[in-house]
Amino acid sequence: VQLVESGGGSVQPGGSLRLSCAASGMITSVFNPSTWAWYLQAPGKQRELVAEITRGSITNYADSVKGRFRIEKDSARKRVYLQMDSLKPEDTGVYYCKNTGPYATIRWGQGTQVTVSS
Repeated sequence: VQLVESGGGSVQPGGSLRLSCAASGMITSVFNPSTWAWYLQAPGKQRELVAEITRGSITNYADSVKGRFRIEKDSARKRVYLQMDSLKPEDTGVYYCKNTGPYATIRWGQGTQVTVSS
């Protein structure tokens, strides 16, 4: 099983990006009951939770992104998305996808770089 992130890039403040995390090789019985999350590791800082979605599709967001970011999952495609709007320079960093499986197995993707700068 691999988690492969994509969709990062450079954008001006106020812009939008949509990150995607593809769960390659993961079976539906693991994907569906998992908790999925996106983390941000800003330059010089520790990795921090940005957004998560539970098996029951309950979402949780960091205060800094509430109202701007939205996490979604597509069970048919086995993908998890992070829609990021109204981006700010402080949203810059590497975004990681995290899977916590139904038996507490944890997997991370390799990360995708997001740079917000004018």
